[in-house]
Amino acid sequence: MIGRKVWNVLGTSYWPILGGDDQSSFAWLTYDPPGSFIPPHTHPIQDEHVFVLEGEYSLYMDGEWVTAKPGDHVCWPRGSSHGYRIDADKPARGLFWVSPGNDLSSLFDELHNQASPEEVVRLSGLRNILFAKPGTSPNFE
Repeated sequence: MIGRKVWNVLGTSYWPILGGDDQSSFAWLTYDPPGSFIPPHTHPIQDEHVFVLEGEYSLYMDGEWVTAKPGDHVCWPRGSSHGYRIDADKPARGLFWVSPGNDLSSLFDELHNQASPEEVVRLSGLRNILFAKPGTSPNFE
């Protein structure tokens, strides 16, 4: 896509495009196939943003859903429970970023080609990305 590293994490492709150390922001592009999702999680020390490039995202924050289309920007403030899914029958692409980066790029290195969702959750927790236990997030089916 952009001639750089690409990560595959449980069926979603990620391309890093900016930063990633403890101080700067970290940005990446995603390719999300139909039916894919990121379950609710929190970043206690980071704000996360998404700018929709293509397709449609169903975005979740603190029990509420919104639909985001190309050109839409959504911010999930640090501490909010958030996630997303692709409900449409077409893939979606987004530009995501967190601030500060908190060396998130090295987490993606560890998650690349990881086959176990439980291991993805465990490794993410070591980097302050805290996934909710299934069934504990209001209105997330």
